[in-house]
Amino acid sequence: MKYKVNLSFSAGEDLFEIYQYVFFNDSVEKAEKLYSKLYEKCIALHEYPHRGHIPSELSLIGIDDFLEITYKPYRIIYQIIQNAAFIHCILDGRRDMQKILQERLMRE
Repeated sequence: MKYKVNLSFSAGEDLFEIYQYVFFNDSVEKAEKLYSKLYEKCIALHEYPHRGHIPSELSLIGIDDFLEITYKPYRIIYQIIQNAAFIHCILDGRRDMQKILQERLMRE
């Protein structure tokens, strides 16, 4: 069964901010390639969305209804609800993930 994949507004903003950062600090080509790869990784959740794992930062505080997949160093955090995967954020894993995940996922 194929799942529908939905990007939240904040996940779309994350993707655009990553694109902008690479665009301005590296090159247009690398920004476009990274954007495409991250987007493809997100859309690929339509098949086998359960392949992700619970982020350790959330598991430590007893939250187990979010999963993640990675495109190093980026982490794609999502939730499965019925037949859909809802992507909540796309984050650089080199940042303070505990703080970011608690702030972002608690407000959505």
